[in-house]
Amino acid sequence: MTFHNEFTETFGIEHPIVCGGMLAVGTADLIAGVANAGALGFLSALTQPTPEALAAEIARCQSMTDRPFGVNLTILPTIEPVPYDEYRDAIIESGVKIVETAGSNPAPHLPSLHAAGIKVIHKAVAVRHALKAQSLGVDAVSIDGFECAGHPGSDDVPGLVLIPAAARVLDIPIIASGGFATGSGLVAALALGACAINMGTRFEATVEAPIHRNVKDRIVAHSELDTTVVFREFGNTARVAKNSVAEEIREIGARPDATFADVAHLASGARAREQVLAGGDVEGGMWWASQAQGLIDSVETCADVVDSIIAEAEEIISKRLPDQLA
Repeated sequence: MTFHNEFTETFGIEHPIVCGGMLAVGTADLIAGVANAGALGFLSALTQPTPEALAAEIARCQSMTDRPFGVNLTILPTIEPVPYDEYRDAIIESGVKIVETAGSNPAPHLPSLHAAGIKVIHKAVAVRHALKAQSLGVDAVSIDGFECAGHPGSDDVPGLVLIPAAARVLDIPIIASGGFATGSGLVAALALGACAINMGTRFEATVEAPIHRNVKDRIVAHSELDTTVVFREFGNTARVAKNSVAEEIREIGARPDATFADVAHLASGARAREQVLAGGDVEGGMWWASQAQGLIDSVETCADVVDSIIAEAEEIISKRLPDQLA
């Protein structure tokens, strides 16, 4: 049994599994591994300091795989202006044919991307946002349930409700995101109306992920209870791994007069990259993880992760589910 549907056909992918863009993690080392496993991975554009560096990273990934992969372009307000148009142009000129957008409205970039024959997947955290993205002309939507790592929005709707709610009103392929790590999750997502699953935390706990082994081992050791939600009081709800830094952020945020400036030094991305992801100090900064931690029990290669998910999904559909029918 193989899984072929609108998603695999539209994007030319063997398996309906995605590794979305992850800042500081989505480099060629991981994304080539995901692509070679038959799934769809996204380099993180803003992990690279310049558009020229992104072009070089795309070329490095192209030298490591002959299978499709994409680039994530996350558009967010920043203190220092980001040359998004130049990053977009670097993607186009490099010949990449799939882009994942996230954050702000992707409309300014869609004409150029589509003119270059690039298919666009937009990340959304609510049905209304997914509908807006569809109206703008994106080719697919990746929708994040409340279980996800990163920013799930403020509605707190888990995937079990959010995915079918989106499937009822969307006409384009849906990628289910948030808390996925297993074959049973893939089967559930397909049953709920999605065409594929997106996994971030699961792909962090792989041999190819460019992060310290201590972080991978902590993900394996963690349960589904070992995340916490921060920044809600600042209007930017985020799910992160539970550690001493995250707890300190929560304590400060609970103060009536707290502002984000009070926790900025603790939530620093540079601190997380240097002390946690590169240095291996899992208590050294705030780092992202989903509730899928509770489903991850080993560090494996990307190929082994994908193969085991597909094998489990096939077994469930062909053997376990038929046995449930009278």
